[in-house]
Amino acid sequence: MSKKITYTYNSRYPSVADLRKKAKSRIPKFAFDYLEGGANEELNLARNESDFDDIYLKPQYLHVAGDIDMSVELFGRRYSAPFGISPIGLQGLIWPNAPEILAKAAAKHDIPYTLSTVSTSSIERIAEVSDGKAWFQLYHPTENQLRDDILRRLKDVECPVLVVLVDVPSFGLRYREIKSGLSMPPKMNISNIFQAMIRPTWGIKTLQHGIPSFATLKPYMEKGLDLNQLGKFMNRTFTGKVNYEKVKAIRDIWKGPLVLKGITTEQDLQAAIELGADGVIVSNHGGRQIDAGESSIRSLIQLNANHVYKEKIKIMVDGGIRSGVDLGRAHAVGSDFNFMGRPFMYGLGALGDQGGDHTITMFKAQLYQVMQQLTLENISQFPGRLIQR
Repeated sequence: MSKKITYTYNSRYPSVADLRKKAKSRIPKFAFDYLEGGANEELNLARNESDFDDIYLKPQYLHVAGDIDMSVELFGRRYSAPFGISPIGLQGLIWPNAPEILAKAAAKHDIPYTLSTVSTSSIERIAEVSDGKAWFQLYHPTENQLRDDILRRLKDVECPVLVVLVDVPSFGLRYREIKSGLSMPPKMNISNIFQAMIRPTWGIKTLQHGIPSFATLKPYMEKGLDLNQLGKFMNRTFTGKVNYEKVKAIRDIWKGPLVLKGITTEQDLQAAIELGADGVIVSNHGGRQIDAGESSIRSLIQLNANHVYKEKIKIMVDGGIRSGVDLGRAHAVGSDFNFMGRPFMYGLGALGDQGGDHTITMFKAQLYQVMQQLTLENISQFPGRLIQR
């Protein structure tokens, strides 16, 4: 008889939808809009989720299966589940102390947390609270000297995986951010101040942890910048397209696992392999860059259509995953690993310090149930349950 595992979490919030509803009532509107918003009319944002509905899985009820193992080996390390936490900029603005809460929860559950260059905790602090397990996503700076110093800091804390973001040749045009004042340069208007006042828990915690700032970038910024000067600094520091030569320079410096995030085409996937990248994350930046593009899961399906790349590089996906069923669907169409961002922020908004632990456990429980239902023993068996249509 196979062993059954029981996952315990807050039964009032058994789904991402439940967490989102509660989080919306606790996070100020301007911060919630920043989390949820997409590019332009937000059509690709919607496709990221809805395109999962077209992937069907089939059970084999009379198949005899043993114990379920949802762990996955990736870059020489075995993780307890096939998903991690995506990088999000200004994370501590959405929920106070968010990077540290999520990094600690991820380390506890042995899954990767990825810190963004423009998040609100530093490389060194996140390395400390995650026991050195956290990944880092690099927004490529305009100046190579700044890039090299960030890479030095990552090496000093023995960061296990470097993710280079390639899909921001310009900042996406996001109407919600423009209206709320969170575009560059950011500004707090009267409406935002009122929205913060009617979310007292968020306000109190913000006072406890301090006004959020770009913590990793502090050593490179002049002291006392006002918001307009901050906007100019960000635009000056991160203006410029990531190209083949820039990635090649990073590959020459960085000796650990290197992942390129934002890959959606076969041409870019081939280039990543030529450059010696260890993995790619198929992603459309959460629907925040190109509204006329295709969903992340649709891009993944296209890239895995002929199976020629599977032995050459790890192909992961980010965007639109909202349940354990979606995780199973992603693996069925060829994902090696999966990342989610917004669901974990909903978890923090809903449950505060317990939100990270809750959301990870919830996804594990949902994925476990799907594997039970399909009679699977491990993650690699999902492609055999895909219904071809």
